[in-house]
Amino acid sequence: MPGAVTTGIRLAAPAPGWALDADVVVVGSGVAGLTTALRCTAAGLRTVVVTKAHLDDGSTRWAQGGVAAALGEGDTPEQHLDDTLVAGVGLCDEDAVRTLVTEGPDAVRRLIGTGAHFDTGAGGELQLTREGGHHRRRIAHAGGDATGLEISRALVEAVRAAALTTVENALVLDLLTDEHGRTSGVTLHVMGEGQHDGVGAVHAPAVVLATGGMGQVFSATTNPAVSTGDGVALALRAGAEVSDLEFVQFHPTVLFLGAGAEGQQPLVSEAVRGEGAHLVDADGVRFMLDQHELAELAPRDIVAKAITRRMREQGAEHMYLDARHFGAEMWETRFPTILAACRSHGIDPVTEPVPVAPAAHYASGGVRTDLRGRTTVPGLYACGEVACTGVHGANRLASNSLLEGLVFAERIAADVAERGSREERRSYEADAAGTVSDAAVRPSDLAPPASRPLPLIDPEARIRIQRIMSEGAGVLRSARSLGAAAQALEAVHLDALRAEEQQGEGEVKAAVPGVDSWETSNLLCVARVLVAAALEREETRGCHWREDRPERDDADWRRHLVARLAPDRSLTVRRTGTAAFPPVDPVYVHAEPDVPREP
Repeated sequence: MPGAVTTGIRLAAPAPGWALDADVVVVGSGVAGLTTALRCTAAGLRTVVVTKAHLDDGSTRWAQGGVAAALGEGDTPEQHLDDTLVAGVGLCDEDAVRTLVTEGPDAVRRLIGTGAHFDTGAGGELQLTREGGHHRRRIAHAGGDATGLEISRALVEAVRAAALTTVENALVLDLLTDEHGRTSGVTLHVMGEGQHDGVGAVHAPAVVLATGGMGQVFSATTNPAVSTGDGVALALRAGAEVSDLEFVQFHPTVLFLGAGAEGQQPLVSEAVRGEGAHLVDADGVRFMLDQHELAELAPRDIVAKAITRRMREQGAEHMYLDARHFGAEMWETRFPTILAACRSHGIDPVTEPVPVAPAAHYASGGVRTDLRGRTTVPGLYACGEVACTGVHGANRLASNSLLEGLVFAERIAADVAERGSREERRSYEADAAGTVSDAAVRPSDLAPPASRPLPLIDPEARIRIQRIMSEGAGVLRSARSLGAAAQALEAVHLDALRAEEQQGEGEVKAAVPGVDSWETSNLLCVARVLVAAALEREETRGCHWREDRPERDDADWRRHLVARLAPDRSLTVRRTGTAAFPPVDPVYVHAEPDVPREP
């Protein structure tokens, strides 16, 4: 479409001082990112992996439960589909779910072929367990409760064996586009390690966001420190649409470390309940029995709400997970990671109930994609937790996340390869370790953008943002709490504006470009969009619980919410006309640099 370019919205950062060329750049090194990279490389594409920490430091390694797929005797993809649709409370895209459950079993087998070792029985058959919302045992696991760690190990080893070009310790900044609004790469900042420090660029006609979640927007989360919403924020600045950001899943059973605990908290896997653990209150009463037919194995939103209600009724800070009946041997063999985490905090699950409470866990919404992972910006793809494929609806079914990463990574790689096969491919050089080699790097010829960057947020505001979100947009929400959160987040933004405008006057100091300020700016961006969507959705559905609107409203709200930043930096949130997941059509927007309004 003629004359189309990007929004012009960007982070304040130095101009790139070095550059790499590739056919595709994959941002993120979890199951979604590394699977995409391996498949793209196998298709002959020059692939560069950019990751924020080390290759094995993403969210995947923290996954305890496993991978859900119809691999057991008597189980079928249709049954898996039914459980997924029920958990998604009317907002799943059935075509996306059908794709997931039908292609999932073979995707898991290919993962095993890559080198991942899952727990097996004496006859070599996969050991399968149950988790919340599943009517059958279909969760494949590894190392008892260390599935993500094993998947990460296998994929990282495969990436290193294939000598992929990797850029570690690198925070992605913004999307690069050409004069027609098509993707042409990313800018990134290497954080003081490796051969090439500072801001650089990877030029590629295809960019795959596999940056994980945004759990760090809340005070207490199961997410690692790197999960600061960077991919969603980048996509918004690039003009891409995001969908259903209000649906943040709070895991029901996170080890309770005290009311003031902040940051990443230890997860107590749903698989513990799948093996027969009970949720009880301080009096030992099982309160889930009258809440749902599956009791402790109800979908996560139902369990989280039940725990929260019981806590409010009793004035308690937590409930308990009782699995003393497992005995020491089962705890040591089936859940060694969880056992060690509990004991490190002075709790022994073998002899006492484990204190648990909900904490932010998973973003069911994200950057809107089609079934090939394509976003509304041409050449930009999204996969894994950063994406909204339509699979999860209003609430993700347990252990569908790793499967989604596998299935849609393969689909993205196929689409990129099909597109790349029509373009001339240039040779590239990488050293034996697959890291960036001097020969592959060239000085950047990228001109600094003319548009005015967003004001950076002072890193000291990070805790302030997290507390605002936990108080106003946590498990319990209302128009009042969300409105207060919106105002408080706006105040954070205005503080940054004032600091920028008054820089050099008195003691006022604006935030300077750097990893901490970029991350905090991303957190504020996704927090404001999340709150705007949560205010808009005036009902209770899935993991979005509005106290002032306690009922599900299919007539008005069996719809998706789609958000996008306009070139003037204003946010629009629109409701779709039906429950169908809208098609992904490229959005072309005209840049309007130096517009004074801010999002």
